[in-house]
Amino acid sequence: MSGGNWRELLNAACDGDLDLVKYHVKAGADINCAHPEFLATPLVAGSLTRQEHVALFLLASGANPHLLSEFDGCTPIQAAREVGLAQVEAKLIELGARMPMAKPEPKGWHPRLWGRK
Repeated sequence: MSGGNWRELLNAACDGDLDLVKYHVKAGADINCAHPEFLATPLVAGSLTRQEHVALFLLASGANPHLLSEFDGCTPIQAAREVGLAQVEAKLIELGARMPMAKPEPKGWHPRLWGRK
């Protein structure tokens, strides 16, 4: 990470705080980082909390459409499909993402476990 605060970026993605997400992206936070402490990506975490506008912004900013979020146990397209984010799923397909054959087990938190819908 060259700048920005990755932890705040992840939380902002989950909370739908697009202005704060934009701030950290502009500051240089690595949007494709799966921090060793969390193993979660902002794109998947934001998608699982149904923050469609954040997920679309992250994709437009260069988020990897294929990157597994180990903590959540899913790829971006699996996350988008799981919570019904049709625009995000369509954008991911446009970027070449495909549904994997099997879904890995999550290794950590999941928005449903945190009471987020």
